[in-house]
Amino acid sequence: MEAVAEPGNLADVRNIILVLSGKGGVGKSTISTELALALRHQGKKVGILDVDLCGPSIPHMLRAQGKAVHQCDHGWVPVFVDQEQSISLMSVGFLLENPDEAVVWRGPKKHALIKQFVSDVAWGELDYLVVDTPPGTSDEHMATVEALRPYGPLGALVVTTPQAVSVGDVRRELTFCRKTGLQVIGLIENMSGFACPHCAECTNVFSKGGGEELAQLAGVPFLGSVPLDPQLTRSLEEGRDFIQEFPKSAAYSALSSIAQKVLHRMPALLS
Repeated sequence: MEAVAEPGNLADVRNIILVLSGKGGVGKSTISTELALALRHQGKKVGILDVDLCGPSIPHMLRAQGKAVHQCDHGWVPVFVDQEQSISLMSVGFLLENPDEAVVWRGPKKHALIKQFVSDVAWGELDYLVVDTPPGTSDEHMATVEALRPYGPLGALVVTTPQAVSVGDVRRELTFCRKTGLQVIGLIENMSGFACPHCAECTNVFSKGGGEELAQLAGVPFLGSVPLDPQLTRSLEEGRDFIQEFPKSAAYSALSSIAQKVLHRMPALLS
């Protein structure tokens, strides 16, 4: 028997997307950030929940580091990263006194914070809540899925890079999704070639096509390939809106296409 969510802080969240990968360093936080920005530019109101407790990088990517989280009658108020208040963010990075402080916690304390993030953040009305997760298939992932499942619709975006070692780890992530009953919206291949900012030629620094091949073998949709793009890297380092500032770049085309596919697939997949 499925759990039924009590009315609470996720009651007005229409869709929840977990960004997953079995491998560290594949760019889950990059995809989470740029997906949120792309959805915002499609007129959607988006929240980002950063549950990568040991590596909370999204506050830096959105130039929100150092901002304070306040309390209201319904719990924590997330940090708004734009003047229009169309993107809100909650991260353990806002709760650390020193940004260089290491989060050295055992499982029960991590589980408690994840549950508190799910139940005690006053998101308000959102079209999409994007959840950036740590790498792997650990108990933190189980805690996140179990805490969010009653609120649905809940789906997963799985991120890989082209190399065989990454694809192998991501194959296990897809197995995790099947075992937990988590619907897969699609698979994204990140760092798929290097897009030259001068001539626009794309060079395959790593191997090519591993993500698309894995998607075909696993029977899940392949949403697209995002190239390595120096303009994207600079935007993330400086906390700028890449989607708005670089509409002619190769990475922009890929990310915008992925966002459109998410918008199309999410209602159909989870209805």
